[in-house]
Amino acid sequence: MKKPYYITRMGVLERRGNTLFFENEEMRKAIPINSTSEVHCFRPVTLTSGAIKLLSEKNVPVHFYNKYGYYRGSYMPIEGQVSGTVVIKQAEHYLNPGKRMYIAKQFVEGIKASMVALLRAHKTDYGAISEVEVEGYTPAELMGVESTLWKEFYGLFASLLKHFEFRERNRNPPRDEVNALISLGNSVLYTVALSEIRKTYLHPAISFLHEPLERRYSLSLDLADVFKPVTVFRVILRLVNRGQIREEHFRDDVGVMLTDEGLRLFISELNSEFSRKVLHPRFRRNVSIRYLMRLEGYSLVRHFLGDSTYRSLRAWW
Repeated sequence: MKKPYYITRMGVLERRGNTLFFENEEMRKAIPINSTSEVHCFRPVTLTSGAIKLLSEKNVPVHFYNKYGYYRGSYMPIEGQVSGTVVIKQAEHYLNPGKRMYIAKQFVEGIKASMVALLRAHKTDYGAISEVEVEGYTPAELMGVESTLWKEFYGLFASLLKHFEFRERNRNPPRDEVNALISLGNSVLYTVALSEIRKTYLHPAISFLHEPLERRYSLSLDLADVFKPVTVFRVILRLVNRGQIREEHFRDDVGVMLTDEGLRLFISELNSEFSRKVLHPRFRRNVSIRYLMRLEGYSLVRHFLGDSTYRSLRAWW
């Protein structure tokens, strides 16, 4: 299985022969391009024309983040999985209010189930979340339900943290350590979801819960939200409560951001969580959490084609 490659230093990606290298004044390192799913750049990185050509040949996207960990854009090779039929059917489901609402509601139900799964694993009362009814007549109303769910979840999540305080969600830039971790984790999850969507026949800009907008792949937002509680927030709780990530792993800028060491620590743990395998109840075999994102895409494809009815992930682990 291909793996992501994370770059946490400034430098240049260039091609030499049929090999991709990352270089700066301190190091030169070959990147195993044939076994790389995508490249994540958390510091300024320059791509040479040769590197871009090789990345295109191998169909490896490159995602870029700013210093606070916010996603800023991607180099995306020409899509390898393309189906006009699926894209047309996907657009038809977006344009039909009833069909769009069904899928949007499924996403919110999946978000709610993931929140419950995390809180249950930590033996925390999740009654306030269970009582929220996922109902609405428009996607905007369902977004309001999602907002209510996150508000309840943030309060319960804060009570589980042992070494940092978390009073409210803030961003652009994050004003405390926990918000810095959430923002970075959400950005990475978004790009991982985008990479998995590209392996299906889905168009990443045609979404159902989030409104499609220019310059963003909003279907990735729909899909990533379902996985946030059981990936990003699970990793934050683990690192903070075990004392693995501490105050010295952060520094103040305009807002709060991770140091280079903190960034590498958090990204390593997050990637391990995406790679962690869980027993799939239907397939009766172990699959990675990252692969579960792709399975969601396949389920949507079958739904659009009328082969089965989509039911969003209900996290069980």
